[in-house]
Amino acid sequence: MSNSLKLKSENLCFNGTVAYYSHFSSVCNCEMNFAVYLPPQAKSQSVPILYYLSGLTCTEENFTVKAGAQRYAAEYGIMLVAPDTSPRNTGIAEEDEAWDLGTGAGFYVDATVEPWKKHYQMYSYVTQELPQLINANFPVLANKQSIFGHSMGGHGALICALKNPDKYLSVSAFAPITAPINCPWGEKAFTTYLGQDKKQWQQYDASELIKKTQLDYPILIDQGMADTFYEQKQLLPETFQSACQEVGQALNLRFQPGYDHSYFTISTFMEDHIKHHAVVLCS
Repeated sequence: MSNSLKLKSENLCFNGTVAYYSHFSSVCNCEMNFAVYLPPQAKSQSVPILYYLSGLTCTEENFTVKAGAQRYAAEYGIMLVAPDTSPRNTGIAEEDEAWDLGTGAGFYVDATVEPWKKHYQMYSYVTQELPQLINANFPVLANKQSIFGHSMGGHGALICALKNPDKYLSVSAFAPITAPINCPWGEKAFTTYLGQDKKQWQQYDASELIKKTQLDYPILIDQGMADTFYEQKQLLPETFQSACQEVGQALNLRFQPGYDHSYFTISTFMEDHIKHHAVVLCS
């Protein structure tokens, strides 16, 4: 184990291990946190990796505690990795003024605007630094990794996959923000982190990226019909669906009547998502 990794806690779970770590991130220029689940199979062999990106206001703990994913990760022998959603305690004045910006709201972009760009480099952190750290310190199959997420993290998972079609073997999302350049959350975050040039925003918008890059595998999305953020036009799955149809991208968009934006919904459909990734990760 690298000296740069600090083990904060560890618990047995379905004969595997849930562990929380911190480390200094050279990309984000601050201390960063992440959680892992090592399935029991990792005691004797290298295992594939499934990254999970959480939504606004979350930490690495929300998914780990609430999603119920460890049972299925243990069954299929998949390592789960859940990073925090942003840098924290950076000293940026506006960092804690709003729940949908700054702390807990990194939006998985590389900020280009001061003062954010010194620390808020979440895209590079998730796609480069964190995988390098995982590959160097855990018994994993570095060539077998996939990604999924929820809400802001669903947006993050989609853009990571679309911007790196050779890096991930599959992608899925729960209630993702699929067209951030056209919703209030995205407009606020992108203006703050990326500036006023909307052409720069397009590089982090799944509905725009899909027009240029298609994936060789189907995308799975679950969207609750009782999700208030869906009703408020923050998520816009139909926009992404139309973009996929235009370019022939395979998409399994499932609208779930009665389900909302919470981890009750995520835990309900978690088994389906783990199976979706296990098909390729465990083959």
